[in-house]
This record gives sequence, structure tokens and C-alpha cells, in this order.
Amino acid sequence: MSGSEEEEYEVEQVLDERMEDNEEGVKVKHYRIRWKGFGSDDDTWEPKDNLDCADLISNFEAKAQKEKEEKKARKREQKENVRKEENKEDSFAPAKKVKSESSIFDRGLKAEKICGATEKSGELQFLIKWKDSEETDLVLAKEANLRIPQVVIKFYEERIRWQKEAALMDQD
Repeated sequence: MSGSEEEEYEVEQVLDERMEDNEEGVKVKHYRIRWKGFGSDDDTWEPKDNLDCADLISNFEAKAQKEKEEKKARKREQKENVRKEENKEDSFAPAKKVKSESSIFDRGLKAEKICGATEKSGELQFLIKWKDSEETDLVLAKEANLRIPQVVIKFYEERIRWQKEAALMDQD
């Protein structure tokens, strides 16, 4: 180093991880970092070796592993429920499945947008994309209406189509 010391920043939160090639072409794990005193616009991707926050990395990895396992369990449960529904004449969703979907919001994830909608088991469901994540989940529309009404309204507003001719005919 030159005569001056390099300024050291404090890590506030580890947000994400990915693998990147280093100068030698070797895959190295990088973490998306939120720096203390800075906003999301200043988040950066840093190699693990540049970071001095083993506890935050460990907490992030434990949380990420737990979320990964929960997502696998939800997908497995959804597949099982679909199989069960195919074998039943009744089309209502089991209470266990509804609990699983409503607990998605209890994990602290924030909805970024609704990607689409579908009808499943006679009920409208939204495919929701979460902020700071590549994950999407199917959520009952009535749960989304209660938990994220502004996101639901935005979804509908983006898709509404006015039929001018039909409106003019109704006036006659």
C-alpha cells in the first residue's frame, strides 16, 4: 500500500450469494453486501476473502439453507396435493396446503410483483416474485388481497383493457 491506509467499511447485511470466476478462472463465492450507513443502490458483490463478517455470512447461509429446504418441502407438498386432488372428486384444497401458502408471508419475504394468475382447485392463485430473490410462489388470491393489496391492484391495473366501442354502445 501507499502511505495511506485503505478505508474499511462495515457490513450491515449479507443479501445474496453467487459464484463468479476469479482472475485465474476459478469459481469463487461472492456475496451481495449491504454496507452499514448506505442504501440498496450501494450494494456490492464481494468475494468471501474480502469480507470480515464470518458471523453474518454464517447466519445468511443458515437462513438460505432453511429457505431452500422449506421451498423444497412446499413444492413436494404441492405435488402431493395435486396427486391427492386428482384422485378425489372434491376440489377443495386441503387446509394444510393453505397454511403452507399463507405462511409464505410469515417468512418475512416482501412481494416485488405478481407475475401471473391461475385457477387451481377452483381458486384464483397468483404467482408472486419476491424482492431480493429469484424465488416465486403460488399464493391464494384471497391471501394476497389481504397481505399485499397494492401489489394486487398494480397487477390488475397493468392488465386492464377498456373497450371504448362497448362503452359507447351502452350509452345508447
